[in-house]
Amino acid sequence: MPPAPAAFAGDIDRYLGYVELERGLARNTAASYESDLVQAAHFLAQHHVPGWAQVTAAQLTAWLHWLSDGGFSESSQARKLSAVRMLCRHLVRERVRDDDPTELLTGPKFRRRLPHTLSTGDMGKLLATPSGADAYSIRDRAMLELFYSSGLRVTELAKLSLQQVDLEHGFVRVFGKGAKERVVPLGGKARDAITAYLGSGRPRLVKPRTGSELFISERGRAISRKTVWALVKKYAAQAGLSDKVKPHLLRHSFATHLLGGGADLRAIQEMLGHASIGTTQIYTAVENSRLLDQHAKHHPRNKTAK
Repeated sequence: MPPAPAAFAGDIDRYLGYVELERGLARNTAASYESDLVQAAHFLAQHHVPGWAQVTAAQLTAWLHWLSDGGFSESSQARKLSAVRMLCRHLVRERVRDDDPTELLTGPKFRRRLPHTLSTGDMGKLLATPSGADAYSIRDRAMLELFYSSGLRVTELAKLSLQQVDLEHGFVRVFGKGAKERVVPLGGKARDAITAYLGSGRPRLVKPRTGSELFISERGRAISRKTVWALVKKYAAQAGLSDKVKPHLLRHSFATHLLGGGADLRAIQEMLGHASIGTTQIYTAVENSRLLDQHAKHHPRNKTAK
């Protein structure tokens, strides 16, 4: 997408600078905001809106209709409106505008999809797939075990350093969204796998310029998010699982299996690094759905008469 029209670009740049520097917003999230704001700016400029200071609620409503007619999903529409809403609130705080044109706008109403998860059996198959004794198999076993044991985001895992992992006490220190720090426990299997990797896997991958990154590539550099995605999909295919298995699925499975085992929702929220308990509560719906399914399948009063 081309850059934002000049009349809109300055306010976008200043807002993004604010959320990155003042609020500590992750760079990837800021880039997503920028993409949505630039797209909205192009629509508004094409409809002769002079700039963000002059846009009206009616013009933004027309933009929302354009998104809907253009086939954007409800979640995408909601995300784009949220980006514009936050920018407009910022402009009011900075006294660029006297009013917030998004105040009375309503986004699309949609049902939040329940996150897909792997069963404990399928998760076991996935974790057992990298079974070789070569450095890459040892690394990948440690990576998958840590993913499932601690519920990390893919970026968090890729950026982990040796200093963030405390094998003696059994925890990993993570810097998540907005550079917020949290401490997450390591399970016994993950500790064993990481210990094996540090003892006989990582040393074989180290190069003269290798830094303190935990998971490194064949070049001795930090493993990339793209590589992590490719590895998860590769091992899922080898384990005979769906080709829709992605790194975030391990995080969903981590939370759902903890909840199913009786873990406290607040504790799961803390381990996942969710700012709001409302975000974590989606896993209660997953667990309830699983229980309903089990009841429907196995309770004698739910079985169809033969």
